[in-house]
Amino acid sequence: MENIHHISPQPLTFEIIYNILTENKKLHLSDEAAALIVRCKKWLDHKLQTEEDPVYGINTGFGALHNRSISNADLSKLQENLLLSHACGAGPEVPRDVVRLMLLLKIHALSLGKSGIQLQTVNRLIDFFNQDIVPVVLELGSLGASGDLAPLAHLFLPLLGHGEVWVENEKIPASEMLERNNWTPIKLEAKEGLALLNGTQFMSAHAVYTLLRAFKVEQQADIVAALSLDAFNGRIDPFLEILHTVRPHPGQIETAAYIRQLLEGSELISQKNKEVQDPYSFRCIPQVHGAVKDAINYVAKVVETEINSVTDNPIVFPDEEQIISGGNFHGEPLALALDFLGIAISELASISERRVYRLISGERGLPVFLVANPGLNSGFMIPQYAAASIVSLNKQMATPASVDSIPSSNEQEDHVSMGGNAATKTLKIVYNVERVLGIELFNAAQALDFRRPAKTSVFLENLMAELREQVPFIHEDKIMYMEIEKAVEFLRNKPTERFRS
Repeated sequence: MENIHHISPQPLTFEIIYNILTENKKLHLSDEAAALIVRCKKWLDHKLQTEEDPVYGINTGFGALHNRSISNADLSKLQENLLLSHACGAGPEVPRDVVRLMLLLKIHALSLGKSGIQLQTVNRLIDFFNQDIVPVVLELGSLGASGDLAPLAHLFLPLLGHGEVWVENEKIPASEMLERNNWTPIKLEAKEGLALLNGTQFMSAHAVYTLLRAFKVEQQADIVAALSLDAFNGRIDPFLEILHTVRPHPGQIETAAYIRQLLEGSELISQKNKEVQDPYSFRCIPQVHGAVKDAINYVAKVVETEINSVTDNPIVFPDEEQIISGGNFHGEPLALALDFLGIAISELASISERRVYRLISGERGLPVFLVANPGLNSGFMIPQYAAASIVSLNKQMATPASVDSIPSSNEQEDHVSMGGNAATKTLKIVYNVERVLGIELFNAAQALDFRRPAKTSVFLENLMAELREQVPFIHEDKIMYMEIEKAVEFLRNKPTERFRS
């Protein structure tokens, strides 16, 4: 079977996107999508040739300059100037995986045939994706309102031979990339610059990438928590099914069931003479992890709607013979959802750090700081410090970006979403959650080995065996950051069974 994804008006899902990225699928424009693109462009060109009415961004200036008319002879130059003048990004480069997602999502949006773009422009973007030509896009600069103007300008500068691109781990000028491929720069026509720059693909690509990691993190948080629960000699009672039938939040029910499944057959969980109650960080795992799952599911629905939408401006409706200038580029739906995701996912790290603290506190027969000779050895004292520092940083970054708005374009764009900032910081929060879960795994494995010869479940014993091939039991003090990093990478590289779509 050909390893190709056919771009069509059919909706993208997270599973489709995941498969495109992980299976290195090539993109191909379907006949249906090509026909929609061509038909829209043809209708737009005919309208511009036969009518003289001003149409925003096509034969007028942009933003506060919307009242300035542009002659037909300058329509192409207008669109080129738009890309050049709007490439005002700053800061570090956006991860290349996210930039490839930006390309994919923009190609899909343009294929819906409402943007008035040339077919050759879309095909050139597909060439970029298929040949792994990744434009250099900078992280800072989007207000998330007139679309992601600055980052999208950087994304599409290479069409004109401007900007920089990554090709096979080499960063080169876009002009050199065009020469290597014997390509001529695209000559933008009426509306094309706006079609490329207006849109939410910077925000939505970050959202998709963050959610793909979040789907994995939510399950790994359950797995690591189950290991910690057994290492702490906790109780199974808070996870029994009957308890959750009287507060039936879907994520809560799902989490409790999964923890029961993970601990099935464990000698430790079935031991007698346990403490009457466990601390909240163990006892309330279903309620906290479950609420995070429910939040992730909500955000996923918002994002899936967004990535299958037309978000440039104006939007061309050939069938209705209308060109409508509106606000589909405004990032408020994504900004609010991404802020919610950042708040929710940070809770997985917050409760994880508390479990780390209980494991090193010398409770329930475990040695203080999880070493046999504390005092001479500091043991696992400082990994908890690191986790606490990361959790504190997450709390600061979880402050919503969407509650802020700074007007721009001489007050024409007088309310903005700040969704670009919400997007970039939420991805950083997820990275940090992965780090804290790695620290918890490092601690839980150490604690569990002090429970020997008693065993946990078959599933968790197999997990321990895999981990111990990379991260050893700590007998006495050693450089710990290397072991922490190994535990973090162990989780990041370990596939999960669950995928939401």
